[in-house]
Amino acid sequence: MDEVDYYYHENSSFNYSYEDYPALCEKGDVRSFAAFFLPIVYSVCLVAGLTGNILVLAVYAYHKRLKTMTDSFLSHLAVADLLLLFTLPFWAADAARGWELGDAVCRIVSACYTLNFTCCMLLLACISLDRYLAVLRVQGGADRGRLQQLFNRRHCWKWCSAVWGTAFLLGLPDLIFSEVVWTSNRNICVAIYPSSMARSGKAVLEVAEVLLGFLLPLLVMVICYWSVCQALRNLPIESRGKKWRALRVLLIVVGVFVVTQLPYNVLKLHRAVDSVYIFVTHCQTSKVLDQATQVAESLALIHCCINPILYAFMGSSFKQHMVKVAKKFEQKRRKRSRRTRETPTQGEEMDMSFNSHSATQETNSFSV
Repeated sequence: MDEVDYYYHENSSFNYSYEDYPALCEKGDVRSFAAFFLPIVYSVCLVAGLTGNILVLAVYAYHKRLKTMTDSFLSHLAVADLLLLFTLPFWAADAARGWELGDAVCRIVSACYTLNFTCCMLLLACISLDRYLAVLRVQGGADRGRLQQLFNRRHCWKWCSAVWGTAFLLGLPDLIFSEVVWTSNRNICVAIYPSSMARSGKAVLEVAEVLLGFLLPLLVMVICYWSVCQALRNLPIESRGKKWRALRVLLIVVGVFVVTQLPYNVLKLHRAVDSVYIFVTHCQTSKVLDQATQVAESLALIHCCINPILYAFMGSSFKQHMVKVAKKFEQKRRKRSRRTRETPTQGEEMDMSFNSHSATQETNSFSV
């Protein structure tokens, strides 16, 4: 049985075995594909994601003050992205060689993966809602609506706490039920649910993850950005260029979200239904679904790498912060350089006295 039984390593769902099937299915080729494909993809995601998200946190940390709700949401999004990315080396090693770090690390890493993945999606919904309400305020509707009274800077910490709390509840089962098991001549980290909830309970949890981690954020994004697009249509004719640029950004944001998240959540929903009704009984079909799941999960993780580009670098507020940081950094560098040149060695004193224009002059301009 060890030679043919296979558990997919994915830490929140898709932990699948063939013990319930009348025929055994050898999945050595699926394991080989995962051992080659996942470490490469996870390494690329880790490097790209760390670069962008650390830059976002560095800019906000340097300024120390977050002026808008979107700034706060973006900083929380960068933290969630980084915590999610830090779990990838563990899953890459698990796919390549098996789990070698024990039950405690298995539980923590599994819970962090689910928690931060869900948190990222919910924060995207919060950013969409804040942008929509910002448009209403510009149009003179700042005092209308109960939502505008609740969703403001004063209550921002409550919304962030609610997002993290909801994500923690979804990650709690992985923290409780994940363990290291021996199968197919290797240890793997997998969630083993009690027999009382092995099917129905697990399916309910996965459906809840799809609802809160995909459908709810997608619904909020579509409604909010559609309303923003309607508001942009009312801009005067001389602002047409800015209007279409803004519309392109909104379409890109929604399009990237759908392209990266839809395949992953469709397969996740399919697995939830199949865990109850067992539709897939053909070995080759199951292999294809396993490999499709690995590719779809990797595609979903790409969103963590491009979040800084879609939400931070495209925002005028963040770009202003980044320019200020760049100016201060350049000014400090020039001052250090000038101080170094103003303290010459004895052999350089005569040369400096005849070359008064050689010292670097501090400038008030800086371009990025």
